Amino acid sequence: MNKEKILEAISKEIRACRKCGLWKTRRNAVPGEGNPNAKIMFIGEAPGRNEDIQGRPFVGAAGQLLTKMIVEILGLQRRDVYITNVVKCRPPGNRDPTEDEIRICSPYLIRQIETIEPDIIVCLGRHSARFILSHIGIRFKSILSIRQRIFQIPFSRKKIKVVATIHPAAALYKPPWRGFLEADFKLIRKLLEEETSKKKPTTLDFFLQK
Repeated sequence: MNKEKILEAISKEIRACRKCGLWKTRRNAVPGEGNPNAKIMFIGEAPGRNEDIQGRPFVGAAGQLLTKMIVEILGLQRRDVYITNVVKCRPPGNRDPTEDEIRICSPYLIRQIETIEPDIIVCLGRHSARFILSHIGIRFKSILSIRQRIFQIPFSRKKIKVVATIHPAAALYKPPWRGFLEADFKLIRKLLEEETSKKKPTTLDFFLQK
């Protein structure tokens, strides 16, 4: 089974999921979307109002800012990356997801990561960063204390670079923080360029493959 079919099977499970109480108040589950072979995977915390209505991740104002950063700083399109959340259904009133909700829902995310096998994971906000970085025992008080750092986490068959940044919504609520987001995306671009150059075939590679 190829990656696209595996991700669609996971998405089907998520849309039918009733493992926690969030299914009772959601309109739509939001599994995630993007390139099954993405080099970069963006992970937020949970869907908001617009995402719940459309069943797609990051489609509101925060999503528009995220898309702008992907296009203008990374030089990519949304379709080139994969975007999802730790929790796949909207918590009522946009409250923070609970620890139980994260524990119950996160296996879907792990399966998505293991299927896509991205080179880089970008954690958008503290809940995403806390969940992902907990796999290597990293704890922190503020997202600002760990931004601009590069972590490596073993997932399945490879080590994935992880960068944590502020949630795009935070940059909208606090305009001075937009500079943090832009600087972090420039770091992500540098990492992407490094990963791309490592995988670029050389003339020697061509002859060795013949």
